[in-house]
Amino acid sequence: MRVAYRTNKGTFYEGKVEQALQSKKFEKYKGKINLIFTSPPFPLNRKKKYGNLQGEEYINWLTNIGILLKDYLAEDGSIVMEIGNSWEPKRPVMSTFPLKAMLDFLEKGEYSLCQQFVWNNPAKLPSPAQWVNIERNRVKDSFTYIWWMSKTDFPKADNRKVLVEYSDSMKSLLKTKKYNSGKRPSEHNIGEKSFLTNNKGAIPSNVITAANTQSGTSYQRFCKEKGYELHPARMPSALAEFFINMLTDEGDIILDPFGGSNTTGAVAESLNREWISIEPNEEYIKGSRGRFNKENKLKYYHKKKTK
Repeated sequence: MRVAYRTNKGTFYEGKVEQALQSKKFEKYKGKINLIFTSPPFPLNRKKKYGNLQGEEYINWLTNIGILLKDYLAEDGSIVMEIGNSWEPKRPVMSTFPLKAMLDFLEKGEYSLCQQFVWNNPAKLPSPAQWVNIERNRVKDSFTYIWWMSKTDFPKADNRKVLVEYSDSMKSLLKTKKYNSGKRPSEHNIGEKSFLTNNKGAIPSNVITAANTQSGTSYQRFCKEKGYELHPARMPSALAEFFINMLTDEGDIILDPFGGSNTTGAVAESLNREWISIEPNEEYIKGSRGRFNKENKLKYYHKKKTK
């Protein structure tokens, strides 16, 4: 493990997460990480350039990382992990391996499952192509799960930091101050004050819709200019922004153990948080520098030449 570069707020390490979490260099972070936000390689049925294991090997690998991460998490810290869907080879049947992997991660790491989220990507290409485009016997798979976990049932969290704009009907309701309160068929008794208080926004749901269709970003332009390969599984900044805002405060430390193109680090820095990222692919690390401008004062660390 080596330092690839630093910014005003963070450090990007080049290396495998298993090695990093067991190295002496990393011990200084134990018990200090307020949020681990990441998306590990998915358990796909074909190999990708960014690396992905399969079957029981994948489950054991991810579970062991979950156990290692626990020592680094603050007592009121959170782990937020996106896990992608997988399909059985040559069959129009979804694999249960992603869910098994997350259940093992949760149980063997002895974490509490605070809440499960769904990321809906409306711009995702139709897949699996064989069953959606050719056979036409399945619909487009456009969502992935996001699991929010913690060492405690009550981690640091505040949904007032991620309020969304009121709907037009709610704005009208607040203006007229007239609401049909009373008992509902569900037997809930809705009081007038419940919906006539202006809380400066609505509480968001656990379904997050965010398209990953940005083009011409500073990251993409930088990779094109330098000839670096774009990371094939980039996460939209909106996801990182949502959870960093809700689960951390300014000055807190965010860790992404599967850094990729460092979306997490860039968003954390923009929100005045400290960050740490880990990634074994040197090409992706080089490209990730394009997410930062001159004001971030990047300091590069070149590899020592070996004989």
